[in-house]
Amino acid sequence: MPANTLQITPFMHVAELEPALAFLTDTLEFSVRLKGGGYAYLEREGAGLRILEHGDRTELGSPHRGFAYYIDVASLDVVLDQLGSKLKRLPAGDVYGPIDQPYGQRELMIRAPDGNLLVFGQAIATAT
Repeated sequence: MPANTLQITPFMHVAELEPALAFLTDTLEFSVRLKGGGYAYLEREGAGLRILEHGDRTELGSPHRGFAYYIDVASLDVVLDQLGSKLKRLPAGDVYGPIDQPYGQRELMIRAPDGNLLVFGQAIATAT
């Protein structure tokens, strides 16, 4: 029987859909594949991300924090070449890295406007 499970796609909950979409498309170069009803499905080079708007800030907290989305990449240098000039325009403290972690990943961490954390990571060595 062919494999039925295709992928795991993270769900990012945001207070407002449009600012989140603007950040993800304009700054991080995701493409909107589907949008409607406070929901959007985005992709970046085949990696998917689902966004869901929650208008009630009391449901999520203000701003909604505590979620991290890890995007595995073959080369972090390519991501830096693609996004570098846009990342320089973000507020101080919203971009951290690249940094080589002791667990064998080179990471670039970016805080989205809603407080969510997106991490681009490249395997650099086997953690011991």
